Amino acid sequence: MSAGRVPASSRPGAVVVQLRPRAWILLLAASALGLVAFCWPLLATPRGTENLAHAGDAPWVFVLLVPLLLAVVVSELAEGLIDAKAVALLGVLAACGAALRLPAGGAAGFEPVFFLLVPAGRVLGRGLGFVLGAFTLFASALLTGGVGPWLPFQMFGAAWIGFFAGCLPPARGRAEIALLAGYAAVASLAYGLLLNLWFWPFVAGGDTAISFVPGAPLAENLRRFWAFHLATSLGFDIPRAVFTATFVVVAGRPVLGALRRATRRAAFGAPVEFAG
Repeated sequence: MSAGRVPASSRPGAVVVQLRPRAWILLLAASALGLVAFCWPLLATPRGTENLAHAGDAPWVFVLLVPLLLAVVVSELAEGLIDAKAVALLGVLAACGAALRLPAGGAAGFEPVFFLLVPAGRVLGRGLGFVLGAFTLFASALLTGGVGPWLPFQMFGAAWIGFFAGCLPPARGRAEIALLAGYAAVASLAYGLLLNLWFWPFVAGGDTAISFVPGAPLAENLRRFWAFHLATSLGFDIPRAVFTATFVVVAGRPVLGALRRATRRAAFGAPVEFAG
């Protein structure tokens, strides 16, 4: 008896690993955890300062998030949709993404780590894109000393970038690069907006037009949050969007090609066929 793997698809726009119901449930649970972690201060009276934001709940968010990410991988392994080669590729890509964060050096908007998440999520699909985004930011935090209460929120933001990259519609050639570049720009802006939310309710600003007001209507606080975002971080988010989109235009095609060649040779998600 001999066994061989047949690739699920070799089309350029094809997703290598299609999610099964168990993995969808785990991803939804992880995303729900993230939404609650980001949004609960808007519905409560947060106490503390910006430096102590989420100091009490961030460790618990992290403790819950990591097992959910591992459960997604184990679920896909159990379903036979990925194997040890796919897990190894995830590790390599996470390490590469962490290394890409080193050249940034704190420069405003220059964060090449986000560039890799877009083509990787596009090729590997929603589930592995989600896991890759989270573990990439975790590895980069260990490498750069960026561990703190903000880390779980950065992991969620990057995870959603990888996830939605896997949700993009089929496209080929220049149209695909244009699609990914546009997505990279929008995702970079959204990441900055979302990451502001993790600490904004804790910022001590007194009675200003951009301060969080405990007990105020949600619509009023959201208006204040938008004003805060425009006044403080948009100058960082726009360069991030421009740089990330530019990286996709310049290097997106060879990176996509390399990832697709690797996945075709590894035949991730292919059913095993036995021949006599």
